[in-house]
Amino acid sequence: MDDDILEQYRREAADALAIESSKRIAESTNLEEEERLRDLSLIGLTDLVPALLSRLGPVRAALDGHGGEILISSKIESNNCLQLVLDLGGACISCGAAPGTLQGIKNDLENDPEIDSIKFTKSLLDTFDDLGREFVLAHGGVDFV
Repeated sequence: MDDDILEQYRREAADALAIESSKRIAESTNLEEEERLRDLSLIGLTDLVPALLSRLGPVRAALDGHGGEILISSKIESNNCLQLVLDLGGACISCGAAPGTLQGIKNDLENDPEIDSIKFTKSLLDTFDDLGREFVLAHGGVDFV
């Protein structure tokens, strides 16, 4: 019984988050341009960050709303797929929510068929305090290189 209630609350919270984040993204972006960017192939694209941002879900609202940014540290194209190593910039550095942001970025981008893997720069770990570093390494679900 308790598990059913918890699952119902989880679904309701996820739905509310999706609605609110979509609203915030719509207010701060040009939806036609976002659709154009989502339709582009990532392979061979020179300005990759806007196309990556267009592929993000609710985590995009957090990035945009809090002054964060995605930076590309390395990009390998092979077999029509990308392997990316990303960094965070702006207000995302040392933010307490950064572990969730990293996981959201990874999950959203790895849903794209042209993206093989998303990893993050090891230097990001230096922006966390000891507790944050331990947490992201143990529970973040992301890899650092």
